[in-house]
Amino acid sequence: MKKIAILQSNYIPWKGYFDIINLVDEFILYDDMQFTRRDWRNRNKIKTPDGLKWLTIPVISKGKFDQKINETQVSDSKWCQSHWHAITLNYGKAPYFKEYAPRIHSVYQACESETYLSRINYQFLSEICEILGIQTTISWSSDYELADGKTERLVGLVQSAGGDAYLSGPAAKDYIVDACFEHAGIALEYMDYDGYPEYPQLFGAYQPHVSILDLIFNTGPQAREYMKSFGK
Repeated sequence: MKKIAILQSNYIPWKGYFDIINLVDEFILYDDMQFTRRDWRNRNKIKTPDGLKWLTIPVISKGKFDQKINETQVSDSKWCQSHWHAITLNYGKAPYFKEYAPRIHSVYQACESETYLSRINYQFLSEICEILGIQTTISWSSDYELADGKTERLVGLVQSAGGDAYLSGPAAKDYIVDACFEHAGIALEYMDYDGYPEYPQLFGAYQPHVSILDLIFNTGPQAREYMKSFGK
């Protein structure tokens, strides 16, 4: 059985995103979908002494309402330096910051010359997967022909990738037509994000929905112990 997941790319996403990647054989970045403003595509949260802080990649969006994620371009390359400064400022005293900082910093440096958001997200996803020991194949929806219809397109992507099982994020329950997968002979599963254990964090009360960088800098080699996809 080959299991597939299909999600739009996110910027330094939370641990649940990487659990989905780790639970499948091929992870397809759904990046020929419309870019949505004020979403996870180009921003995420970190913890600070003053509460949660958004790190947002500035993108060109004016007059480009219909642009796709893989068409979306960065408007100012200085974001790399400001984001890294914020990460260093707030995680510099985390137990494993010194161990992993060079690897994450190298991605920021590489992204200074990258103009497309989707490629930036891909670089971070790839590096973090390596850090976590995730070996799942990552591909792009644009590598495959796309069918019409929300559910039909997902089914077509799974079939094109040679999959016979599909792992979906729970939010997709609102629009997925289960019968389409059943008719195609594809097993449909939904990710369960409940029950994550808390891990040691800086700066007060535990916050679960922050970038995976928070988990890596605070727990280092033990990061996988606080995720749901390892050891199963």
